[in-house]
Amino acid sequence: MKPQLLLIGVALATAAVQADPRIDSWLTDYSGRYARIYTNAASQAAGNAVTTWSNGSQTQSLPAYAGVQKVYSSADWVYVRTTGLGSHTMGPWSVGFPNLPANQKVLYRIPRTPSVPATKTLTGLGAIGYFVDGVAMFDSRDAFSWNGTTETQGSGNWNREAYVNEGATFDPAYAHQENTGTYHYHANPIALRYLLGDHVDYVAATKRYTESSAPVTQHSPILGWVRDGYPVYGPYGYANATNAGSGVRRMLTGFQLRNGQRGTDNLTTAGRATLPTWATRLYGTAGTQTGPAVSTSYPLGRYMEDNAYLGDLGYRQGTDFDLDEYNGRFCVTPEFPNGTYAYFVSIAADGTPTFPYNIGRAFYGNPSGAAVTALAETVTTNFVGGASSPVVIGTPTLADNEVTLVWSAVEGGTYQVESSTNLTAWSTNTTSVAAVGNRGSHTLSGTGSANPAFFRVAQMALAEYDPATGTTNNGGGGGGPTLGGITPTSGQHGTTVALTITLGDMAPPGPVNPTSATLGTIAGTQVQRSGGTVTATFAIPADATPGAVTVSVVFPGPPGQGDVTFTLANGFTIR
Repeated sequence: MKPQLLLIGVALATAAVQADPRIDSWLTDYSGRYARIYTNAASQAAGNAVTTWSNGSQTQSLPAYAGVQKVYSSADWVYVRTTGLGSHTMGPWSVGFPNLPANQKVLYRIPRTPSVPATKTLTGLGAIGYFVDGVAMFDSRDAFSWNGTTETQGSGNWNREAYVNEGATFDPAYAHQENTGTYHYHANPIALRYLLGDHVDYVAATKRYTESSAPVTQHSPILGWVRDGYPVYGPYGYANATNAGSGVRRMLTGFQLRNGQRGTDNLTTAGRATLPTWATRLYGTAGTQTGPAVSTSYPLGRYMEDNAYLGDLGYRQGTDFDLDEYNGRFCVTPEFPNGTYAYFVSIAADGTPTFPYNIGRAFYGNPSGAAVTALAETVTTNFVGGASSPVVIGTPTLADNEVTLVWSAVEGGTYQVESSTNLTAWSTNTTSVAAVGNRGSHTLSGTGSANPAFFRVAQMALAEYDPATGTTNNGGGGGGPTLGGITPTSGQHGTTVALTITLGDMAPPGPVNPTSATLGTIAGTQVQRSGGTVTATFAIPADATPGAVTVSVVFPGPPGQGDVTFTLANGFTIR
C-alpha cells in the first residue's frame, strides 16, 4: 500500500487574486531569486553570474532579490514595490561602459482607471512606467538634444534616440543602467519577452535572445504598464483591432524614416530644416527648427525627429499601419476582451527594434502615476514575494520506497523538513536544506509502508540581503553618493583655503576627473584628483555667512546621462 502524503507549507496568507490585469500581470515567479549579472563577456561565456558586485560607483554589496517584491492595490491605484533588477541574468555590457545595476528600492503606483486628456503630456527622463518584471521603462531618448550649435544634455527640438546612439551599451536583454544604477529598457525588452513566452528564443550557446522564426500563433502578453495606466504589449496583436478571431500578426508602426519614401521629405538631401508635423503638434513650436545636416557625425535616424508620422502624410491607421503617434491603438486583447487603449513594442520584420520602440514622445493618457515614498492610504496586499515568499510544496514523487519533496523557497534560505504518521508527533528529517535558486528539495527514504505519511516544511534561517525598502546609495542602502571626509574642516571668512577631499567608496574609478567642486555656493578652483582624493582651492568672501556648509564634488556621467554629485552635508564650517 502506498503511503498517503499530506503536505503542509508554512505560508504567509495574501489576499485573493483579483481579476484586474494591473494587479495580476506582474511577473512574480522569480521574486525569491537573487538578481544576477555577468560582469564581462568571459563570465557570460563561462556562465559565471554573480549576486554581488561593485565598480566603485555602483555597489551591490549584499544580494538583492529580482524584480517585483510586493503588489498592493486600492480603489484608485496599484502599487508595486521592486528592486528594479531583472529576473533574467543582466549583462554583460560593452567594454568601457562604466555603470552597473543596483537595487533601486522603488515603490511605484499606476492608476487603475486611466483618463485621456485633450492636451498630451510629453514623456520625461527617468522612469515613465515599469515593466512587469519590475524593471524601469525609459522613453526613446538618450537625454541629449541639438541646441542649434551642438548636442547638449536635456530636451530640445531634435532629441537623440537611445537605441541608435546608446545601443552599443545595451546588454543582450536590450537594457543598461545610468549612473545611479537604474537598470532600464528603452526598446524591445527581449529577455522579459522570453520569460513570458512571447515568440522569443534563447540560444544557450551564446546566452543571447533572438526573435523566433516560427509562425506567430498567439497575441503578445502584457509587458508593462505606463504611468498613465495603459498597458504595453509585445509586438504581436490581433490583425483586426476589434476582432479576437482575426488572427495574430506583428503590429506595424505608424512612423517612417524621413528618407524620401512613402511621402516623406528626404533629410539627406534637403537637410534638417523643419520638424515633422507630429513634433510641432506636441512641442508647440514652429516647424522651422533647424538641426544639423545629415552627415557621418549626424547620420539619418540619429534623432527622434528624423521620423515622420504616416497619419500626417495621408495614410490611414488600421489600413496602412496599426499604431498611432503614441505607438498604441484602441483594441481588444486577451486581458481586455471589451477593449482598451494599449501600447505595443515596435520591431521590424527581422526582429530589430524600430522607432518609436515602446511608446511615442508623449503619453496617450494622463500620466498621473509616479514613484511614491510610502503607502499613504489603506491598501489590499495582493502579492508578497522575496524574503517573505510563502512555502508552497509541489506534488511529491514516490519511487523505490523514496519520497521526494520539492517546494518554493527563497534563495539564501535554509529549510527544515519534518514527517509524521499521525499529525501529532513530528520527527525532524533535516534542518539544513539550502535553497537552490527559489526552489528547495529533499528526498526521504523508507516511507513506502502501510502507514500514512505526512510532511511539512518550514524556513529556519535566511542569509542577509539588501531589501527592496529603505533608501538607496546605488546598492546597499543608506542615502546618495557621499564624500568620505574634508581636511581642514573649517576656515576663516576673507581667506583662501586649500581643501583635501577624500572620496567615498562609490566614487568613479580613476582616471575619471571631477568637473567642479563647491563649498556651499563658493566655486572651487584648481580642482584636481589624485587617486582617492580631490584637492581644490576656495576663496571665502569676506562677507560670507558663518556656519556649516555642504561640500560637493561633481563627476561627469557616461554619455547620454547626467552628472553625478557627491556631497558631505555640513562638511565644512565658515568661521
